[in-house]
Amino acid sequence: MRIQRWVAFVAVVGEMFGVAGALAAQEKGLVFAHRGGAHEFEENTLAAFRGSYEKGLRGFETDIRMTQDGELVILHDDTLNRTHNATGAVEQKTAAELRTVVTKKNGEPMLFLKDLLAYFADKPGIYLELEMKTGNKAQYPEERLNEYCRKLHKAARQKPQGSFYVLTSFDERPLKVVRALDANAELLLISGDPCSEKVVARARALGVQRIGCVMDGTSRAAVRESQKAGLRVTGWPGRSLQDYYLAVGLGVDAFCTDIPIAISTWKARLDQSAPVPAAHEDK
Repeated sequence: MRIQRWVAFVAVVGEMFGVAGALAAQEKGLVFAHRGGAHEFEENTLAAFRGSYEKGLRGFETDIRMTQDGELVILHDDTLNRTHNATGAVEQKTAAELRTVVTKKNGEPMLFLKDLLAYFADKPGIYLELEMKTGNKAQYPEERLNEYCRKLHKAARQKPQGSFYVLTSFDERPLKVVRALDANAELLLISGDPCSEKVVARARALGVQRIGCVMDGTSRAAVRESQKAGLRVTGWPGRSLQDYYLAVGLGVDAFCTDIPIAISTWKARLDQSAPVPAAHEDK
């Protein structure tokens, strides 16, 4: 009967953490693709977002930086060195220079935010986290930070029906700027620490409705208290199926994963092969 209980549990959480297209952008248990699915595609490329979308994902996360001449582009790292056939920071390059840059693995073009948003423009029900990569104060002094936030906020307001575009950051500065621009903006504070009273206090002081917390060290009680305080909680990182189980057990509102297709495939197989046993069987 222990096996039956486990099968029942996994089947139930599979429903709770669904990833198919029917999932609403704000439904509890959202699974979304970190950098488009960083361990399954070439990260932060249009091919990654398209590939995950075509497999049924409706939640995504990406990273936003600004070029020397003020265009918003997508890149996680501080430099192009790891992922592209170029070196140095995008903040020190013009948009024209970056249009000649391609990724190392598959030769994908540098992705600009406007092109990603154009791809999603006719696709309703999308949850999209746009991480503001402004932690380097030398690259983003106050005047440049303000320009960046104005442009990103304006771009993120153009979204299809039923979609939620959320601006996120480890850096409190852009969260404060965007909140001053728009009292109703959807914002998320990312923490490199487990969910705790301290993280909740920071979020509330910023007027932020969401927090993203490291799952290792996070307790179910801490997640519940954060939710009671009116916050939505995202769990990260998500590099394995075990991380997915942990997210379910913690009861987070959303789960950010590098392997969204693997989780989707696992869930589909589970739905086909593991019916939930009736309650009277567990005796």
